Amino acid sequence: MTRTFFAVLRGLSALLIAALILVTVTDVIGRYILNAPLPGAFELTQILLALLVFTALPLTTARREHVEVDLLAHVLAPRVIRVFGIVAAVVTALSLAFFALRLGIVAEDQAATGARSNALGLPMAVIAGAGVASCAVSAVIALAGARNP
Repeated sequence: MTRTFFAVLRGLSALLIAALILVTVTDVIGRYILNAPLPGAFELTQILLALLVFTALPLTTARREHVEVDLLAHVLAPRVIRVFGIVAAVVTALSLAFFALRLGIVAEDQAATGARSNALGLPMAVIAGAGVASCAVSAVIALAGARNP
């Protein structure tokens, strides 16, 4: 199940990147060659990029590829480094859980008000909801990583 889940996320990430490329190429060709830019291209690019980040976040968390600074790793004992790894995983999990909570509040507000994007009229609550799911799943993954730093 986990393998399938991550495979789906990788596939969805690839599709989102392809969509970003297609939107950008179409807009550039339309704007500079045909003098007819793609309507809503800027907004669509922003939304696709947000969805890409939310789709890739659990993958990044599972592979422990978040940005780290290990200035002292070469001078500390392995036990201390292990403790730091556990602390970092817990802090990451708590941060992601906080983001999920805050995005949940935003999503509820957007759903209640029927918030839509300006140019394309896309429902914003769906995007925030994707962020909630992504951050919540990533928090669980990070917490699981605390057991094996």
